Order: sequence, then structure tokens, then C-alpha cells
Amino acid sequence: MNASESNKTEEPGLRSTIKSDLYRDDFFRSFTRDIKDLKEFYINSEKKKRLSGMNPLKRFIVMIWWILKSMILKLTPMRRFLLLFGIVLLLSAGVVSPFSDEETNILFNRSVLGGALIVFVLMLELKDKLLAHDELAAGRKIQEALQPEQSPYIEGWTAWLFTRPANEVCGDLVDFINVNNERTGVIMADVAGKGLNAALLTTKLQATIRALAADYDAQTLIAKVNNTFHRDSLRNIFASLIYVELSPCSGVAKIVNAGHLPPLIIRSGLINEMDKGATALGLMKDAVYRMQTTELHTGDVILAYSDGVTESKNSKSEFYGKEKFLKLMNLIKYLPVKEMGESIVNAVSEFEGDERSNDDLSLIILKKM
Repeated sequence: MNASESNKTEEPGLRSTIKSDLYRDDFFRSFTRDIKDLKEFYINSEKKKRLSGMNPLKRFIVMIWWILKSMILKLTPMRRFLLLFGIVLLLSAGVVSPFSDEETNILFNRSVLGGALIVFVLMLELKDKLLAHDELAAGRKIQEALQPEQSPYIEGWTAWLFTRPANEVCGDLVDFINVNNERTGVIMADVAGKGLNAALLTTKLQATIRALAADYDAQTLIAKVNNTFHRDSLRNIFASLIYVELSPCSGVAKIVNAGHLPPLIIRSGLINEMDKGATALGLMKDAVYRMQTTELHTGDVILAYSDGVTESKNSKSEFYGKEKFLKLMNLIKYLPVKEMGESIVNAVSEFEGDERSNDDLSLIILKKM
């Protein structure tokens, strides 16, 4: 088989692709979601407030103008000029200008040229997006390669670790470290923000913890990690973190909380929230962290979660919330760890509906056997 035949085999036909697109179950839902994304990206909170005070017709016209203006301003100077020139030519559609000399007589259609310029700018922007998408996809593969298995083996415990990015790359960290035969570390961290910036800092944070874990106890480890994160990160960038150190031979769990949501302890069927932790990583040099020690017995559970659970939103911009989350936990608290975790993820996804996730979602569930 030659190269041309191979390409024909690998690349789907345009006609069949469009036909299959039209029969997709989420075709119209994805269009509605894209419209919402367009509004969220180009219109800030101040403009949204101004729009809310307008009548529907004026709101629609002004919103279209603001989106178009913001889009034009984000282009490079040359692309901005080509787009504006194309729009001007397109708006003068139907005006045909003759250019003639002794040898030629050319009818120049402005609408065709205007449309061609707009398509040309669109092709350039799409090319940039596809390149960026490929780079983010490569970054996501690296993140996935660095993630631990979802159900790692810890003697005397069952564990379920989960993280789901809101975008192509993840700003949450869930990790598992076999420090030695007597110590096992489980980590959850949430770097402020999301996307590529958060993902890069998450990878650095993971490498720092893995490099230092064997040399220090849990409390000292997090203090050292904080100083490194404070020294090497941009100002006003911080990360919340939960570090759980387990002993395979006992039910003792040592927990250090650096500004993260307090974990839940499910003991004898009762759900309790642990104490709040100290300051998040990176905000203050030489921060002091307290280690909380708790002993779990057979069937007891430690559950750590990110704000991607409680702060998920539905189409009405309502938060899932802590109250709803605790009600769910009371219904599923006796389930095996994997079923418990999947129930939480499914409940959040069902609540969000067709809305895009606005934050990364992570879970750590540890059950004493």
C-alpha cells in the first residue's frame, strides 16, 4: 500500500464526518454550550451586570458588539486589519466594480474577497488553536503518566484516588508515595487557578514532595515544601494541600492540612469534619504546620476532596454545595471506596448537566480494613 492509499484509509471523508456529526446526541447541546462559553470568555463580570439592566433587544445587540469588539482586539495587528477589511468588503456585497484596460476587463466582487479574507483569518486562528491543543494534549499525557494507579495497594487499607481536569490539563494533584515499609504518603493539592499555569506548578509541587518525602516526617515535610514553593513560585500563587501519612501496620493516620478543605472522617457511621489547617503553600515563608493524628478502626474512612465537588455549578449558576454533598455522603457512607467515589463523581456530573466543569475535581478515599 503506497502513501496516498494509506492517507485515504486513515483520514475520514468530509461527507461522512458531517453526516455523523448531525446524528450525534449532543450536537445541539454542544452548540448551546459553545454559545455560553463565547459569552463567558469575551464578557467580564462588570459588563454582565450592565447587560442585566437592558431590555432583551438592546442586550442582544450590545452583547454581540462587545463580543465582536473583544475578539477583534485579541487578534494580531495584521489579522485585525485583514478581518476588518474583510468585514467592510462583505458589508458592501452586491457592489460590483469594473476594472478595464485595453487587454482585460475584470469584474471584482467585493463580497467574495471579503469572505475570503475572513476565512483566511479564521484558518490562521484555527491553526494556532490546533497547535496549542496538541501541546496541551501532550502535557495531559505526561500528567497521566505521572499519576498513581487509581486503587494503589496499601497494606491494611483500601484506597481510591481520582482526579478529573476541567480543561485539557489539570491544576489538581493526587499522588501516592511508598516512603518506606512503615510509611505511605497520600497527597491532594489544588494550585490556585486552572489550565496550563496551574498544571506546570502542580508538576513542580509533585516533584518536590517526592524528592523530600523520605527525609522528613509529615509535619516537617510540608514546611519544607512550603518554603520551596514560596521561593520558586510567582507572587500571589498558592496551593492548598492535604498530606495523609498511613502506617500499614496500624490504623493511625497522620494528617497535615495546608489551607485545604478539611477532610471527612467516617467513623461508626458518623461523618465528622476534621479541624481546619494552616495557611496554604506559597503564601508565607517559614509557615508552621500542625500534624493531626487520628486512629481509624475497621470500616472507618478518610475522605479528602477538592472544591471542584462543592463548587460545581449547574445551568442556573447554583453551587452543588457542602450541604448537598454531606447529604449524599450519608447515603453512600457504607459503600466500598470505589463505589463511593464513583457515586460522588456521578452526582456532581448529573448536577452540572450540560454545563462545563468550572474547576478540577479530585477525591481521595481511604478505608481501614
